[in-house]
Amino acid sequence: MTSNKTFFVHYDGGPKLELNKNYGPDTEVVVKRLLTIHAVIGALFASLVFAGCRSQPPAAGKSEPQNLTIAAAANLTDALAEIGPIFTSKTGVKVVFSFGATADLAKQIEHGAPFDVFLAADTEHVEQLESKGLLTTGSRAVYARGRLVMWLPPASHLKAARIEDITAKEFERVAIAKPDVAPYGQAAVESLKALGIWNAIEPKVVYSQNVSQAKQFAGTGNAEVAFIPLALVKPGEGNYFEVDEKLHAPIDQALGIVKDSPVQTAARQFADFLLSDEGQALLVKRGYRKPAVKP
Repeated sequence: MTSNKTFFVHYDGGPKLELNKNYGPDTEVVVKRLLTIHAVIGALFASLVFAGCRSQPPAAGKSEPQNLTIAAAANLTDALAEIGPIFTSKTGVKVVFSFGATADLAKQIEHGAPFDVFLAADTEHVEQLESKGLLTTGSRAVYARGRLVMWLPPASHLKAARIEDITAKEFERVAIAKPDVAPYGQAAVESLKALGIWNAIEPKVVYSQNVSQAKQFAGTGNAEVAFIPLALVKPGEGNYFEVDEKLHAPIDQALGIVKDSPVQTAARQFADFLLSDEGQALLVKRGYRKPAVKP
């Protein structure tokens, strides 16, 4: 027995399938199965199209924005607060800084911390990381020479005409960053020894973990004076005396790109910017000198 039926199958946004012929019961079952398969395929196709609309690959010639994580010596806190946004505006690369004492940051890199660039307060720690194969070949460079000052905070009523004056009893505490982890702290100790007053000053010393903390000690009244980088002294913020460079080893500051960084191109962009004329001008503006040596 046969029947004469017409099927109209509609899919939202898709074609209409029309069957108009004579067939028996067995044929009807087959047709219905074919229609079911057709419906499933249509649904899968629609879902794939939808997924594709939600996750489009970058257009040809374009790449996803990259982020940089930079380990930076604490003396750079204020300078990088200005340099970072300028670099981002020029490249689209966002930068996150992690500040600390140079030796501490170097140890973190040795232990696999996910940094892309290392900005040290000396050259020795960068050289050590390079010798251990932890830096990208050819990336080491000296980017600045630091300037050490003796700083009295704005609220201080003490007077000093020269560094030797802090031997007076009124100066009860002297803040210095730990010389074994902070190059500016080491330079401060060298200078006080060269001046012949270290034995008188040493009992007064309050050691901090980094130069930013040394400044905080003096700024909060936990020390009468602090030896810190000029780069951390804002215009009109207290009084300071620059320490003669002849009293200590040069504070040459080096950088390097971490070998395991997955964003080598962006890391190189930042290093190149810091070494460029514009980057150097910004560092000089913030209290550094241009480097006098090459790596």
